[in-house]
Amino acid sequence: MTTDAEIIFYHRVPSRAQAVRWMLEELGEPYDLRVLDFEKDEHKSPEYLALNPMGKVPTIVHQGVPVSEVAAICAYLADTYPKAGLGVPIGSPGRGPYLKWLFFGPSCFEPAVLEKMVPREGADPSSVGWGSFEAVIDTVAAGLEPGPWFMGGQFTAADIVIGTDLRWGQGMNLLPENPILEAYIDRLNERPALNRATKLDNEIAALS
Repeated sequence: MTTDAEIIFYHRVPSRAQAVRWMLEELGEPYDLRVLDFEKDEHKSPEYLALNPMGKVPTIVHQGVPVSEVAAICAYLADTYPKAGLGVPIGSPGRGPYLKWLFFGPSCFEPAVLEKMVPREGADPSSVGWGSFEAVIDTVAAGLEPGPWFMGGQFTAADIVIGTDLRWGQGMNLLPENPILEAYIDRLNERPALNRATKLDNEIAALS
């Protein structure tokens, strides 16, 4: 991390921003870390709201341009720094499936897990974009069955986005027993960049 970095990263622990911390560690590019103190309402300051009107994290600023939302940030960084191999280039046959999985996380997996935590009585699965928790889990498991990653042999930003959600779901005991998902999470947990990101975020948590 350096103040001369092209990337400024606005962070909080714990939060969804931890997925972007992992992405940045996988990327291997320097970044300037700005940890927001929510107790002091730093996320509601006029300066931060100018970058992210929702007052949420994560947000990055790259060469003066703010980008928010986890999947959007990961997609942006993968395209901006292609040498890291975390994306699939435009024009490649795998680009469509890659984008599908990248955005499946926030559009289907995450809301399905949250609904599992807080069920809505009388909810009609056909009225929501993710259908049902069971359908989402089955879809993810089927996508990972060939392995080892969503894009076969290539680890991508899609694995970071959905992998973060899967690890969180496992930690909250929300996932059903499934050997495919369990083996996938085990592979994620072996990644050096994830271990670095976790160590750095644990150091932040210890200071709060």
